[in-house]
Amino acid sequence: MYAKGEILKRREAVGIHDVRELVLHLVADAPPPSWVRVENPRSINKVVTLLIPGLTPELLHLPPLPTSATANPNLPLQVPLPQLDAAGTPGVPFIQSTFTYACPTRAPGDQFRMHSVLNAFFQGPVTGEEKKRRLTDRLLSERAQEKTPLRYLLSLEQMIENGYPIPSYLAEVFDKPPGWVETTVETVDDTLLSPSTSDIPRIFAMDCEMCMTDAGKQLARVCLIDYASGIVVYDQLVKPNQPVTDYLTRWSGITAENLSKATATFEEVQAHILSVLSATPTPILLGHSLESDLNVLKICHPRCIDTALIFHHPRGRPLKPGLAWLTKKWCNREIQNRGEGGHDPEEDARACLDLLRKKVENGPGYGEFKVDTESIFERMSRSKVKGVPVTSAVVDHGNPSAWHGQKATTCVACSTDAEVLEGLITSLEPHHFLFGRFTALADARGWITAKSSGDPVLDAATASATSSTPPADLSTVLSTLDAQLRELYAALPARTAVVIFTGHSDPRRMAELNARKAAFENALKMGKNAEDIEKESRWTSADGRELEEEVEKAKRGLLFLGVKGA
Repeated sequence: MYAKGEILKRREAVGIHDVRELVLHLVADAPPPSWVRVENPRSINKVVTLLIPGLTPELLHLPPLPTSATANPNLPLQVPLPQLDAAGTPGVPFIQSTFTYACPTRAPGDQFRMHSVLNAFFQGPVTGEEKKRRLTDRLLSERAQEKTPLRYLLSLEQMIENGYPIPSYLAEVFDKPPGWVETTVETVDDTLLSPSTSDIPRIFAMDCEMCMTDAGKQLARVCLIDYASGIVVYDQLVKPNQPVTDYLTRWSGITAENLSKATATFEEVQAHILSVLSATPTPILLGHSLESDLNVLKICHPRCIDTALIFHHPRGRPLKPGLAWLTKKWCNREIQNRGEGGHDPEEDARACLDLLRKKVENGPGYGEFKVDTESIFERMSRSKVKGVPVTSAVVDHGNPSAWHGQKATTCVACSTDAEVLEGLITSLEPHHFLFGRFTALADARGWITAKSSGDPVLDAATASATSSTPPADLSTVLSTLDAQLRELYAALPARTAVVIFTGHSDPRRMAELNARKAAFENALKMGKNAEDIEKESRWTSADGRELEEEVEKAKRGLLFLGVKGA
């Protein structure tokens, strides 16, 4: 039951963080929310949360949000019974016949941009008790260890979670395709990932740059710098074995002219790097999102330090900070500012060296924002349901185990909504909390775009202005979604709480305006005068006002709450 009196007191609509805290109240240890009342929450057996972007008020024949100064637009709207609209679209009868109210929600963000709905739902503040425990652990750790880079070595768990290619002698979790190699180590024991501080191995900072060929991305240049001396020990251009289709100059700094001078083959460069990393004692490799460099080199290495992990993004995990931003923030200098000239791998590798030195000198807390956030799955793992630890499952498009589902008990990767439905039904029995996302509706409405990698952009915080696929027949998509929701609901056991939220509204106009704004600002950074830029490409104060309006529209979403009866 919604507490309308409490909602009236709020300055804004129910937020995505409020939805998260409601879920944690039902399955973990969060206090009861003020905006909704749940009677006998401990009698709830499971919580199934679904994110369905694209489900907007007009599709459900909801009344428009009030615009009168005397009416509150944040109050729940009564959901009408199923009906056809003027175009004959039936909406989603399951939602219209199952839920009584639709509660308006507001996505996170600032006046010019909408932030990630997924991040707001899956990441939250730690409890006071957990905060004290972490502080105690940190103090004990700092007292026990010297100022050494060894304390920042990635654990095996961290490497697996962040997509590192794992050597077979550490764990049989990575199947090496043809052409892959792994560094040779003298001994495989506990000291491999926790070496003695009395014998610090060599540390090499590495950065690779790629170009695009007929066979995909290939290595174009690699640079290694010695941590202790700061001397470049290896800097080599690599001759691609396939025709180059794009030098990616803006990002790589590679041009046709300098790559034409390359004589070293990929195999020769890989062999040289492998020999450097196979020394005794086993060297440490340092880089930023180092898994990308190891993947392009096709090398598995056990000892790694990653500046994208030991430094924090200001909005917390699982977001990773960019190297240029980190260097500006913590080293007070700018890199990667050549515009169309691209990156310099030596500059990037040296930035990693300087960042690690800063970290070693100032301690583990340096470069970490005191946001004290954690995954909801970490919070759930400390709780119990009837004496049994809470188990969780994330069933989503893409690879949820590499992102928001990292800490969940189970992750199911899907490519279609039909697979999401199947994964949810299959995962029902052993889990207390399940999250699934249906994206076909948003795709049919043109809200989803494809990245150059081929992976779909599924979070509106990174949406583009144009869709990569033509819109599908909306009636068919809605009918399919309705059937999928009915099938899932029928499979739920009694006393299952169902939480459905849409996250946001149409982000395309917001994304289009932000793209124009960024293009204009980049032109100014490149030294152009505003007068030299075409009139239709200039950014004006009127554009800024329109952007703010579109951001507020895009942040609007809906929430549906219910509990399946006996």
